[in-house]
Amino acid sequence: MRSIDDLSEEYEFLEPDDRYRLLIELGRELEPMPDALKTDATLVRGCSAAVWVYPTVRDDGRLHFLADSNAAITKGIIALVLLTVQDQAPQKITECDIEGALDPFDLKNQLSSNRTQGIPNMIALIRETAARFTG
Repeated sequence: MRSIDDLSEEYEFLEPDDRYRLLIELGRELEPMPDALKTDATLVRGCSAAVWVYPTVRDDGRLHFLADSNAAITKGIIALVLLTVQDQAPQKITECDIEGALDPFDLKNQLSSNRTQGIPNMIALIRETAARFTG
């Protein structure tokens, strides 16, 4: 999996169409989420596309998220968000500046507002999940 820093450097030099392609490619690289986990309970509210996020806990206590969307660009945005928190300890996730890590991608200006409106809800769900697992 790529690091968010490496990705932001690559993204910075791309033309808008290539940025879309990069996001779509990132979405394709997401670990497959079983259809059985795509339920109302795992659905992220407030997203224009359907987005599902399902947390799992590793043996060492780190959180691993499965996620999917029915829209290719949205799936890429999810992949970006997950790059900032995937396989981290819950405490580290609650302290992570996810929004700051996403700033270099300037998603609000690169994508339509209905593509980005659910990002805060995804981030909030991830933080709330991590908070439940902090001791």
